[in-house]
Amino acid sequence: MEKELIYILEDDIHIQQLIKYNLELNGYRVSLFDKGEDLLKEIETSLPGLFILDIMLPGIDGLEVCKIIRKNKRTAGIPVIMLTAKSEEFDKVLGLELGADDYITKPFSVRELTARVRAVLRRVNNVSEGESSESVIKYKDICIYPERREVYKGGKLLDMTLKEFELLKILLVNKGKVLSRDFLLDKVWGFDYYGETRTVDVHIRYLRQKIEDDDANPEYIETVRGIGYRFRDK
Repeated sequence: MEKELIYILEDDIHIQQLIKYNLELNGYRVSLFDKGEDLLKEIETSLPGLFILDIMLPGIDGLEVCKIIRKNKRTAGIPVIMLTAKSEEFDKVLGLELGADDYITKPFSVRELTARVRAVLRRVNNVSEGESSESVIKYKDICIYPERREVYKGGKLLDMTLKEFELLKILLVNKGKVLSRDFLLDKVWGFDYYGETRTVDVHIRYLRQKIEDDDANPEYIETVRGIGYRFRDK
């Protein structure tokens, strides 16, 4: 089985080499980039299984790179981990809203980074392996094609990140049931995810902007105060 390829965007050569050494030690292939422009040029011809992006870079920054990755249909479903010294809540929320699947602040533990890489890739691979036997999931004008990882609303294809897709699918499959934030965090991000339930709120807000006609008065995804969310079944 071919080793998973990871693209790392980081301008500090010491951190580059530290991550590269440890990920290769754990069986991954690694390509290093110190400029966002170089990484974006590379993905025109070659795609990785995962991106690890620093934010503060010369030239185009990591957040802009993440945004471009998510808008590109070829790369929209590839997971992204932000690895940065920007540790304020605002920065984390912004990174997640732009489509990052995980957010790690510096200084960081190499063991924790490796564990998160493994967890993100495991979730992606599990979704891919489980899709072959699934059928189309439909409700009113929303239609999910698990095998193609596509969502349509009113016949129009929606541009979704992997996490938004997984959230919508689990909510719709369990429509009418109240799902707690902890449950959604475990099912979508995995039990070994280190983040907070706030992550769920951020992705739900972004998901509503895509599937609701008026995300300020949502028709589909209901907030159940103090617990979590429910996909309305009527």
